[in-house]
Amino acid sequence: MSRKDDLTRYATDSAGNARQRRAGRPFKAVERGFSIITAIFLLVVLSFLGVAMVSFSTTQHQSSALDVMGTRAYQAARAGEERAAFGVTNTASGLEWAGCTATDPARTIAAGTLPGTLSPFTVEVRCARLAASEVGATSTDTVWIYDIAASAAAGGELADQGYVERVISVRMGN
Repeated sequence: MSRKDDLTRYATDSAGNARQRRAGRPFKAVERGFSIITAIFLLVVLSFLGVAMVSFSTTQHQSSALDVMGTRAYQAARAGEERAAFGVTNTASGLEWAGCTATDPARTIAAGTLPGTLSPFTVEVRCARLAASEVGATSTDTVWIYDIAASAAAGGELADQGYVERVISVRMGN
């Protein structure tokens, strides 16, 4: 009888074909450790994919938050414009609105003054006025035209990452 190392064993592969292999024969030196290298490679690739997904998700959340803040800034600017419109429409015809003078053309609504989610915004309302009347008209026939610009901002300074600002301009008269 031959030695134990020389015994041939038969096995089947995944396709069901018979294969011959010597008992106790070690793997070739080239094949040793191949699976650990593959596993490490897969872990590194999956780690990079995970980091990329987290980074993308964070960017999307920040973008969404800035979009919401932009909408709120627009609403805060609208509140400033509505305040000026209220002053203009409640001034008697032919009279100048006292809220828009040449010496102080800007009104500021401080942060914390507006209610709810608009409270972080500082709103500045600027106006310019022009009197228009026909030749020979009386002072009660004068039409005052106002150019009003309302600007709402929050999030620090212009160069800051979370800075949001919206401006609304309107022309109205009484």
